[in-house]
Amino acid sequence: MNKLTALTLSAATLLAMAATAQAETTWRMATKMPVDSPEGQVFEKFAELTEEYTNGELKIDVYPNEQLGKENAVLEQLQANIVQIYAEGFSYMKKWEPALDWTSPPFAFDDYDHWVRFMSSDLVTGWFDNAAAQAGVRPLGDPTRILRGPFRVTVSNVPVKTAADYQGLKLRMHESKSAIETWNAIGTDVITLPWTEVYQSISKGIVQAVNSPVALVESMRFNEVAPYIARMDEYWQSIGFMVNVQAYEALDDATREGVLKAYDEAGALSQELMFSVADESIARMEEGGAEYTVLDTGPLVDTMKGYYEEQAAAGNLPEGLLETIEATRTTAQ
Repeated sequence: MNKLTALTLSAATLLAMAATAQAETTWRMATKMPVDSPEGQVFEKFAELTEEYTNGELKIDVYPNEQLGKENAVLEQLQANIVQIYAEGFSYMKKWEPALDWTSPPFAFDDYDHWVRFMSSDLVTGWFDNAAAQAGVRPLGDPTRILRGPFRVTVSNVPVKTAADYQGLKLRMHESKSAIETWNAIGTDVITLPWTEVYQSISKGIVQAVNSPVALVESMRFNEVAPYIARMDEYWQSIGFMVNVQAYEALDDATREGVLKAYDEAGALSQELMFSVADESIARMEEGGAEYTVLDTGPLVDTMKGYYEEQAAAGNLPEGLLETIEATRTTAQ
């Protein structure tokens, strides 16, 4: 009897362990950023909070530094549900909805709040819906919640102190048609390169400059090879937590609620961390010999206004883009 009881208890224990193992889910989260970067800290916090708020039902393994591949490879894995979250700019979703290349048109918004209203508009929501229908991928939660930046700078190995200094500058750019055309219009010589190859490319003279969120300059060590840092507020930007819809919908309600709570708190951390890190980082880089400048962006705004008008007249902009930017300019509108 004792043996039977022991066997019964052992079987019950094994069944319980199996049920627990089945209940737990592990997601892969791909990122480009180093673990010790400000964004890397936000990603790690999100993973930690997710496990806490889902009572261990969902665990997230973070793969930094493009360990799972470059953008296109990761996007394919995301669509195939091999990767469940990709933390990067929404413009990469243009492969499924081309209009998403225009979530942050340069020098088009009055301030951060203007951009947030634009991102919450029916127009942009419709773009995300189209991508979800095409690829089964959409943003996790509020698409503006995880702040990147908090503002944009040009980091260069030659001085950039006025808008005129962009003329002929060899500028690294990601593979974005709108970004490339923007900086061609401004007058730079655009060269497309992966983010993780920027440092080496500047040191070898392949490019002279890169546009970056200021909070990432020091962690990527760009200032070591490009000591001129110019704030130019190109656009406001978030880190999109692009999620596989099938994986997300497979979670039960309580687990989804925990994930969203973790995401919201990670967003709050990003807002606080990015600004404090930016101020401290700029001070350290200046002490190390970097030169920091705040550009007069008026000429860049004027250049882009003309560019957008020309592109709209030629039918090259997403339908409703300029109208929605204008309509969200103030809360009253």
